[in-house]
Amino acid sequence: MSTARTSDRTADVVVRRLSAFRKISPETAAVLDDTIRGRIITAMAGQELVCEGDPADRIRMMLSGWAARYKSLEDGRRQIVNLALPGDTCDAQIYLLEWMDHSISALTSVVYAEIERERFESLVAADRVLGEAFWCETLSDAAIQREWTLNLGRRDAFERVAHILCEVIERLRPVGLLDGDSCAFPITQTDLADATGLSVVHVNRTLQELRSSGLIVLRERTLTVHDLDALKDAALFNPDYLHYRVPG
Repeated sequence: MSTARTSDRTADVVVRRLSAFRKISPETAAVLDDTIRGRIITAMAGQELVCEGDPADRIRMMLSGWAARYKSLEDGRRQIVNLALPGDTCDAQIYLLEWMDHSISALTSVVYAEIERERFESLVAADRVLGEAFWCETLSDAAIQREWTLNLGRRDAFERVAHILCEVIERLRPVGLLDGDSCAFPITQTDLADATGLSVVHVNRTLQELRSSGLIVLRERTLTVHDLDALKDAALFNPDYLHYRVPG
């Protein structure tokens, strides 16, 4: 991992994500941007951002790229329990615990910020709305976890994969990363298998079924959905669990 150059608008994607829960003022956005600058790290695909058992003494904000939050067994089998997408915080209140109970690994090259506990506490203590936005994001993450549990326990393979595709689209919408009816989808079928509890062969077969049904086009790491309502119907998808208060 290495320090990355900052841009003039470092925190924009984080601000857009938080603004889905509470309206973030320009003044608050500027303070958040100042906080993130100088705390930026890059990692390549496959690198660990943090490992289970590490001290939980700082939070991480995703600025670009995709990562996986996962648990693994001693024999190496992995279950992805959530995707960390641009704008996401992992987790805003994690420093209240002593150690990490899961790992975070880069699925693509990523850029993220690490904020130490004392600086983050000062940040949210000075701005009630910002503090509420981070708490709402944490509660949304918990709701996502419940929905993924439902995916694994009750949805069939077709519904599981379709549901994650719908969720990715809805989570990328408020941070401005949809291009019409398309978005980046840079993860592998192995990653998707680890997120859905299916075999890679079953994921491949399900993606082919989604394609042949005319619900998706997945080509060159780009997902296109011409009829999102139809895909949502197939997935039994209702976005209310994301708890977005402000339209993206």
